[in-house]
Amino acid sequence: MEAVMNLYQEMMKHADPRIQGYPLMGSPLLMTSILLTYVYFVLSLGPRIMANRKPFQLRGFMIVYNFSLVAFSLYIVYEFLMSGWLSTYTWRCDPVDYSNSPEALRMVRVAWLFLFSKFIELMDTVIFILRKKDGQVTFLHVFHHSVLPWSWWWGVKIAPGGMGSFHAMINSSVHVIMYLYYGLSAIGPVAQPYLWWKKHMTAIQLIQFVLVSLHISQYYFMSSCNYQHPVIIHLIWMYGTIFFMLFSNFWYHSYTKGKRLPRALQQNGAPGTHCCPVPRPVHSQSSNPQGSGLSEAERRA
Repeated sequence: MEAVMNLYQEMMKHADPRIQGYPLMGSPLLMTSILLTYVYFVLSLGPRIMANRKPFQLRGFMIVYNFSLVAFSLYIVYEFLMSGWLSTYTWRCDPVDYSNSPEALRMVRVAWLFLFSKFIELMDTVIFILRKKDGQVTFLHVFHHSVLPWSWWWGVKIAPGGMGSFHAMINSSVHVIMYLYYGLSAIGPVAQPYLWWKKHMTAIQLIQFVLVSLHISQYYFMSSCNYQHPVIIHLIWMYGTIFFMLFSNFWYHSYTKGKRLPRALQQNGAPGTHCCPVPRPVHSQSSNPQGSGLSEAERRA
């Protein structure tokens, strides 16, 4: 505990005072409590509450929820661009601007908005539970929605801006497309003709991780870079690389491996298997944006 407290105090020495007054940013206790409550609800309390109840439909709520996140994510992307990425940033080694200039303060605000959006997105899993889609509450889903916001809190607390904010801008861009798909799916059959691009969601995710990894990898090939917190660079590189591998594996099993089998085996399953070479997750009806034909892997990040 003494070592943990020493590490905590050392990290808090680097905290950005400009973000101190934002909600959730005073100390890590409140956001940690929210995330622990989330994990307890989705893994224990929620399923027990719904065990003897019929699933909620929530169609109207999901339409509003998903299209609201489309608008919110689009606004976050715009703010990132206006806070430096389309003005003073070089798209290479961009340190955090700790000044009180209007642009620097705008970057602090949008960095916090990005973090706040991750807490809103916890509702994704709550919808699964209330609609009794427990099969979609996988370990990786819960891990992504709990541990990563916790780590992002420290990044925003210490370095709101600079080259480390590129991945947040790209992630929000992908979420514009992702939640648009889920919003259209929630509308029902009338929107099905406009959802032909479902398969390309995985390709969009892969492009996201390629862009993030390529951008952050520049740091390792520069003769000098005055970005203030290299540990954040390392974490972003690890995140982009690991998830690129996971999504590449999903793409192979979902869209490539099955095509190499004879048509009869694609339909009936390879010998010795229950269904298919790689079982796909159980999907819900088209009115469910949280389970509308995309697997859990496609929803991550």
